[in-house]
Amino acid sequence: MEKIGLIAGNRKFPIIFSEAAKKKGYSVVAIAIKGDTSSNLKNYVDKIYWLSLGDFSRMFEIFKKEGVSRIIMAGQISPARLFTPEIKKDPALAGILEKLKDNRADTIFSAIADKLKEAGLELMDSTTFIKDRLPAKGTLTARGPSFQEWEDVYFGLDLAKEIALLDIGQTVAVKNKAIVAVEALEGTDNLILRAGRITRGGAVVVKVSKPSQDTRFDIPVIGLNTVRNLAKAKVTCLAIEAGETLFIDQEQGVGLADKQGIAIVAV
Repeated sequence: MEKIGLIAGNRKFPIIFSEAAKKKGYSVVAIAIKGDTSSNLKNYVDKIYWLSLGDFSRMFEIFKKEGVSRIIMAGQISPARLFTPEIKKDPALAGILEKLKDNRADTIFSAIADKLKEAGLELMDSTTFIKDRLPAKGTLTARGPSFQEWEDVYFGLDLAKEIALLDIGQTVAVKNKAIVAVEALEGTDNLILRAGRITRGGAVVVKVSKPSQDTRFDIPVIGLNTVRNLAKAKVTCLAIEAGETLFIDQEQGVGLADKQGIAIVAV
């Protein structure tokens, strides 16, 4: 049984990947990040090692010891941790960050990928084994967008692509062709709640991939919790990029959206 390594971030993406990899006959060795990775991951992998960001260098030793040569990154590490002292505790990680021209996500993960390659580790596409969870083009909910919502979707698509190109974020909120909120380090859920406070309901949220998305590090992700926040913020429509967005717990998410009268569409 071939071993595959997993660098696991937060939420359910690492669990979904692990389930899919094991169905394909792989043994999964996970590096879990203290403070981010779900403790439930231990039930879905063959072996798990818990590390802090200050233990970054140990990751290479672990994968070498386990005979792992191919690895996946799944799930996000909280961006706020960039501003904590822990990232300076490991000399290798501190050295990588000190040499960066900026601290954009793509810049950081590209540098980490180079470090992994130097260690003989191949970083694979994070959608490996889970492409069936990337919705194709079409309306996912019982209700499709209204004419006004479609107007806002198309207005928001171009804007979202522009901020994604700049690596600011990948999601925007729009209402009546007005830009309500733009995603930054706080993430999609917080953007949605912020848009709800500003508009008091009726916003349209648009989430896209980056024009040059490196799927080894990151793909757009939505899930049941996203839909819960849409309902809380009284957002009426969510548009995602077809074939490029992972929809975790899609059946439950769409079911909740239908109950709340929210339209979800892949474009």
